[in-house]
Amino acid sequence: MSVDKASGSGKTVPNEKGKAKIEEVRKLIGSAASNFQRECSDESIIMYLRAKNWNAKRAAKMLKETLKWRMEFKPDKIRWDDVAQEAATGKLYRANYVDKHGRTVIIMRPGQQHPSSVKDQIKCLVYCLENAIENLQNDQEQMVWLIDFENWNMACISVKITRETARILQDHYPERLGVAILYNPPVDVIFQQK
Repeated sequence: MSVDKASGSGKTVPNEKGKAKIEEVRKLIGSAASNFQRECSDESIIMYLRAKNWNAKRAAKMLKETLKWRMEFKPDKIRWDDVAQEAATGKLYRANYVDKHGRTVIIMRPGQQHPSSVKDQIKCLVYCLENAIENLQNDQEQMVWLIDFENWNMACISVKITRETARILQDHYPERLGVAILYNPPVDVIFQQK
């Protein structure tokens, strides 16, 4: 391990080996690092390194893909007006409170799913993630997800959206999930499992 936990905080602090790995990733990324200061900060690079088991080449490749995705998808340009209609269902939002460790809380209610385009749903997800990251307390880098399955059934599943959601979370927001709590599971699904 190339980082230590800062005393009393949720953030990691690089030790000497960690600092060397961060610099190795920066060198592999090249000039793109200066255009994406938040994504190429020490804290962000540490998350990519942790996601790739401290392999600098793999972390740099993953981070380059994220920078390319950010240039194409432009998550920093998404505004409330762009997602307001999708967010009106209440299926995904940032709570106005934090958990006992000061982590931002995201509420997801897949049972509130309504027919809309994959693009609009993903845009709403990304807006919510970006907003949650912007609202993290200074000593935090992860968030909590509360996933409420009330009114959920198999008809709510969109494989395409599920796959794209997982890809975005894993590839472009690594190490951001602190804990996920799933509750109100549908009873019929629990008892059908064998």
